[in-house]
Amino acid sequence: MLTVDIIIEVENGIVLIERKNEPYGWALPGGCVDIGETCVDAAIREAKEETCLDISDVWLAFVYDAPDRDPRGHAVSMTYYATANGVPIAADDAKNAMVIDPTKLDELNVILCFDHKKIIQDYVTHKRQAFL
Repeated sequence: MLTVDIIIEVENGIVLIERKNEPYGWALPGGCVDIGETCVDAAIREAKEETCLDISDVWLAFVYDAPDRDPRGHAVSMTYYATANGVPIAADDAKNAMVIDPTKLDELNVILCFDHKKIIQDYVTHKRQAFL
């Protein structure tokens, strides 16, 4: 499966959604790329569907392709960084949405799905390095 995950930067942190479907837990917004759709278009669509946010400044950050990253099967994720204004509102297959400080991930007691903890940790490391 080809998928996208989006780290959406908003005023007070990044957006997480709580999944309505299995595997349950919190995750970055994202989903499968539809046939005939580009990955960046899928990222923009999924962000809007799950968070009601219009994202901008979308750019490819990393590719995650570990065969065991998704319990439903081998899913390759094109992971994007983006920005948005406003407050996320859960919609589509998102049960809830929240904004977190990614540097405090270990303190939050949030159960993350897939490899999203690693993705967020990589994001924090990348942002720190960008400001050195």
